[in-house]
Amino acid sequence: MSTARYRSFLAVAQQGSLSAAARALGVSQPTVSSQIATLERQSQIELFHRQGYRMSLTAAGHKLQQLAQKLLALESEAEYFLRDSGKLNQGELKIGAVGPFHVIEMVAAYRARHPGMQLSIRMGNSQQVLQDLENYSTDVAVLAGLYDRPELVAREYARHAIIVFAHVEHPFARRDQVDIAELQGQPLLLREHGSTTRLAMEKALGAAGVKPQLGLEIGSREAIREAVARGLGLGAVSEAEFIADPRFKPVRIAGDPASTTTYVYCMKERSESLLVRSFMNAIEGEAGSRSPT
Repeated sequence: MSTARYRSFLAVAQQGSLSAAARALGVSQPTVSSQIATLERQSQIELFHRQGYRMSLTAAGHKLQQLAQKLLALESEAEYFLRDSGKLNQGELKIGAVGPFHVIEMVAAYRARHPGMQLSIRMGNSQQVLQDLENYSTDVAVLAGLYDRPELVAREYARHAIIVFAHVEHPFARRDQVDIAELQGQPLLLREHGSTTRLAMEKALGAAGVKPQLGLEIGSREAIREAVARGLGLGAVSEAEFIADPRFKPVRIAGDPASTTTYVYCMKERSESLLVRSFMNAIEGEAGSRSPT
């Protein structure tokens, strides 16, 4: 069966209509409509719910979406290999990430080795980034924290201590380091539940028997910075993610009891693929130079 039908299927699934899919693919709407109709007729399965011009995937359509994405990813890798004799002189690598930290240096390292390749970065929360990887929407994913799943391969990239940062008028701002016990009763601003920084801090605080004042939960790093700037409490962040600002003073926690680890993930069945291996090999030197502090 022609992969063009799967391309049309995926375009409609993503765009939500035949006309939008046709524009995205650069073909006529009747062409896309015919390819979708052929898929449904040959399989005798309804792949889309139709509501006027809008189309959404059925349960069967969702299952086919994952298979079609996998099929086209493998087709692209075969094309790279045959066209470039395994050297990846042109093509696209798609990266998923929860934030820009480390990803840009990875991109720079990859570009140095494969200047002809196009790279794209898709940002999202951890759940979205993992879902994109498992659906073959991305080739590799950069995440903070270890997700132990049999279908995934994880490579440690960097480990960083978690620090606190205070408003310059806070008593801690006169110091470079505090003991974790000194956080007892302090207003500590943390990310939402599920944040790797929060999990690491809560684990370290629990081990030390320290109970800060956790009265405010904030959903983004930027919002935490603004809350600290307004004197609402102390922020906690990976040292790699702290952005210097005259309003704040970074303060290390003695002994670095809490840390986050950045991992690069790929699907296990793609770990030896040409595209994924090219990325892992390119960042190997960068990862090796980043030992824990």
